[in-house]
Amino acid sequence: MTPGRILVVEDEDKLRRVIQLQLESAGYEVDGAPNAEQALPLASVANLVLTDLRLPGMDGLELIRQLQSRGSPAAVIVMTAHGSVDAAVDAMKLGAADFLQKPFSLEHLTTVVDKVIAAQALRDENRRLREELDHRYQFDNIIGRSAAMREIFHTVERVAPTRATVLLAGESGVGKDMIARAIHQHSPRNNRAFVKINCTALPENLMESELFGYEKGAFTGATASKPGKFEQADGGTAFLDEIGDVPGNIQVKLLRVLQERQFERLGSNITRNVDLRVIAATNVDLRAALEEGRFREDLYYRLNVVPISIPPLRERKEDIPFLAMHFIRKLASDLGSIVKDISPAAMDRLVSHSWPGNVRELENTIERSMVLASHEVLESSDIRIEPARNAAALESQQIPLLPEGETLEHWEQMMIREALRRANGNKSQAARMLGLTRNALRYRLSQMGLESGTADENGAA
Repeated sequence: MTPGRILVVEDEDKLRRVIQLQLESAGYEVDGAPNAEQALPLASVANLVLTDLRLPGMDGLELIRQLQSRGSPAAVIVMTAHGSVDAAVDAMKLGAADFLQKPFSLEHLTTVVDKVIAAQALRDENRRLREELDHRYQFDNIIGRSAAMREIFHTVERVAPTRATVLLAGESGVGKDMIARAIHQHSPRNNRAFVKINCTALPENLMESELFGYEKGAFTGATASKPGKFEQADGGTAFLDEIGDVPGNIQVKLLRVLQERQFERLGSNITRNVDLRVIAATNVDLRAALEEGRFREDLYYRLNVVPISIPPLRERKEDIPFLAMHFIRKLASDLGSIVKDISPAAMDRLVSHSWPGNVRELENTIERSMVLASHEVLESSDIRIEPARNAAALESQQIPLLPEGETLEHWEQMMIREALRRANGNKSQAARMLGLTRNALRYRLSQMGLESGTADENGAA
């Protein structure tokens, strides 16, 4: 359909011809019909229907009703004789965009038609952009138009119907959780449980019982039997988030679940079978963990059947405008915010930021900006981005990397010992102070010959 195609419905041949010639001289393609019955088939290719209200047979009001019932996207302008304004009002109530009262000048005709065509084109463009955002660049609320994200969507569509194990890699905040849920939702298991297991949040001495369950009396405080996370995920999907934090003794049992779909509860010798799909995620380099001996090679290859690497937001900046608008629409009702849009200058500021916290940081920034904004369009001054540490400023101070005479190895050992002292020997707490995973700290302690002599997770010697 050509933008700007007009259908003129007028029973007076001379007037219809004059209108056609005027609109054609204004650059439009114009069709004509002497009555509504002949107009209806032609309306399917029109952007605008210009119709008289008084027509032989079906009148103009009924023509509008027929167009609406057929789902015609064409706008309608009605022409009415002097003294018939009430009929024009009725037409407007039915959805007509405007009306012309006869007699009208050709100049006025062109002005009204131009205005309605422009408004129709704007509505069509807005609808197209909404559809593009909602469908082409969206996958279960995961927004992305970059080549990397489109490839991820394609991989998700292909792997979801299978039971293949998937390993999601990417920095914190890139959306690994949402990708995992999308895989589950597009799988035959979507009507069964999706069980998320945050490996970082589970204390090491409780991880085995949480994953595999336990029987009554298996340990002090086990007053009743309890199924573990894998049993809860039977028939569905188990999502192991931050798999790199799983300690070595649990890795062996996890490998068996992946290989044989079998395990035993703590305190039981009864083997249980489970039918589940495993999706794992990590924000650390598991290959480096392999080299350091912190992660089992056989488990890595069992998990890495279908790897999906999710790039950080700073590497797919073309997604930021779509994400920003998605968050504005998503948060507007929840926050009761008046914000509906974002200015080009504000968008430029979002795109130029490095987003170390990735999509999660962007959403938080949009939410904070909307809460504090006082007008419908976010301006550059409304964007509340948390200030980042200025590495260039630190460098300009020329602070020495290490105290004179110190080696990196010795300095690292001093920091580890100090962290353990402040944490009263609690390795999990010390690891958090140092920005390490528990397993990374344990590996360094073993290299220092301290692993067996340090305190356990509860701080006991």
